[in-house]
Amino acid sequence: MFQNNPLLKQLKKNLHKQTPRVEGIVKSTERGFGFLEVDPQKSYFIPPKNMKKVMHGDKISALLKIEKDREIVDPEILIEPFLKRFVGKIEKKDNKLFILPDYPFLKDLIIICYPKKNCTNLFQTGDWAVANLVQHKLNGHSVFSAELIEEIVKSNDPLTPWWVTLSRHNLDKKEPLIKNQDFILKDNHFKRRDLTNLDFITIDNLNTKDIDDALFIKETNDGNFCLTVAIADPTAYIESGSKLDIIASKRGFTNYLPGFNIPMLPRELSENICSLIPNERRPVLACSITINKNGNISNIADFFLAWIISKEKLSYEDVSNWIEKKGCWEPSKKSIQNQILLLYQLCLSRIKWRKLHAVLFKDSLEYRFQFSETGKVKNVVVEKRRIAHKIIEESMIIANIVAANFLSKNLGFGIYNIHSGFDCINAENTVSFLKNYNLKFTAKEIMTLKGFCNLRRVLNILSNDYINSRVRRYQSFGDFSTTPSPHFALGFSEYATWTSPIRKYSDMINHRLLKSIITKEKTIKPNEEIKLKISEQRRKNRIAERDITDWLYTILLQKKEYQNKKFSAEIIDVSRSGIRAKIIENGANVFIPALFLHPIREELILNQEIGQVFINGNLCYKVSDLIQIILCEIRFKTRSIIAKPEY
Repeated sequence: MFQNNPLLKQLKKNLHKQTPRVEGIVKSTERGFGFLEVDPQKSYFIPPKNMKKVMHGDKISALLKIEKDREIVDPEILIEPFLKRFVGKIEKKDNKLFILPDYPFLKDLIIICYPKKNCTNLFQTGDWAVANLVQHKLNGHSVFSAELIEEIVKSNDPLTPWWVTLSRHNLDKKEPLIKNQDFILKDNHFKRRDLTNLDFITIDNLNTKDIDDALFIKETNDGNFCLTVAIADPTAYIESGSKLDIIASKRGFTNYLPGFNIPMLPRELSENICSLIPNERRPVLACSITINKNGNISNIADFFLAWIISKEKLSYEDVSNWIEKKGCWEPSKKSIQNQILLLYQLCLSRIKWRKLHAVLFKDSLEYRFQFSETGKVKNVVVEKRRIAHKIIEESMIIANIVAANFLSKNLGFGIYNIHSGFDCINAENTVSFLKNYNLKFTAKEIMTLKGFCNLRRVLNILSNDYINSRVRRYQSFGDFSTTPSPHFALGFSEYATWTSPIRKYSDMINHRLLKSIITKEKTIKPNEEIKLKISEQRRKNRIAERDITDWLYTILLQKKEYQNKKFSAEIIDVSRSGIRAKIIENGANVFIPALFLHPIREELILNQEIGQVFINGNLCYKVSDLIQIILCEIRFKTRSIIAKPEY
């Protein structure tokens, strides 16, 4: 009789207001209890019985209570669940389906409700699936439950790391499939120069099929170089706004993963019709550029549409071996030999020029997984950037510099690759850090392109890996812009890529803009939305590649031959809980917990800011150090590898 009493309702409302409440993110622990993190400095204890109402990562509002002279919280309202759409492993019990989310801190099975017809018979323990969380305990339900959306892969499938990771990040698993699509040339009305008689060559990996750049070079009468860069032209077949164009814009990139790639465009286009396959006539967007013998690029660049026939597909390994006088491979004819030698001379002149005027990259090792025919990981091989890689790299850099300049002069917009160097705070931090090593710069100086390049050149000469790693930590991340802006990390006032339109949608956009200038057609400035979409897709692709790589390393390093083996590893990061290192032999990232560095925690200081580890006040480890390690544990749940120093 009192349930609708207005006085009682008001009393409850007042009591609710008086009860202290806090809002934050749930953090679980291995031992069943948890914490509600309100901000980085403040958190509240969640007892094990209360943790059963929530999941790690949930954003909640909770009642603040005192229990046994200790502040605790009791979860009350779910603001935002951590789990929404997720991937997990199926477990079948008593003819019922459960799913274990693929997250390290989530260890409880979630019951599957609302299954599709015959769903129970379709799934077995160990299968992987995508699910949606549909019931949460804080929403008045007695259990957490989920609804299956789709099957990912069956138990023990060797391709599990790829399909699960791609599903987690909601990335495509196959090339675009366009039914009844005839790929015909859409811009036949534009005049193309006939360059089919010139000795264009391509240099790629041996197994590359999506060949998007070909080069032709000649020496001028005054000893300069005239380089013609011919780039595959998918926009000749794909109209702006078409179904395939929209698909490509959503994908953003060809996704290169260990073992295979997932193309941005149908393979019929990317690996056949548009690919600059040897001895096939192909439409291209081309640019002729003059570079003097000192490596300076002419201000005048000639962009045009053309037809070419690549005369030969060369491999990085063969070209590098021939230049370095190794092995027995030789170019098939004198004209091809001449092309390689001129490109080599151009490459050396540009490396010398960039060393003096821009920024040179430090050569780094690359690691490639080897697989069996059934897709099981067998080994990892180390690959170095050799001279043929640098020839192509320098040629593409030249092409992208002149494209950025051409777009800026004629339009004032495009898709530019930018890097802002340091922001104000990190510039001050960098200057303060460098003073410790008697390197005197000012924040104002290194925030200019000229000053940044000078700093990088000084650091290259100094060749101190520790100092380099700390300075890189302060640098900004690369980004895209629709208006011209410097790329500090390369050392150029502007930079716009157009040399990989088969693989990058941003390059397709720049192709259309360059072609509109050539053909004098109306142009539309790319909007901010497409720039943000491309950036986000690049981020997701990189995370997916990293996740698959980590998974493959946990599979590989469990083999007997790696147990108790001593590895050389480089320290790449220091955190409060330990250090991360990369094994030089195979590229695997490992974690060394603080306990393995020194058994007495009070005597150990791990300083993340400066990347150094002190024991009893003595510096013992720092980022860039090479240390000897052995593997202790492979954790499949977190796809992590635990190691300890070997003294």
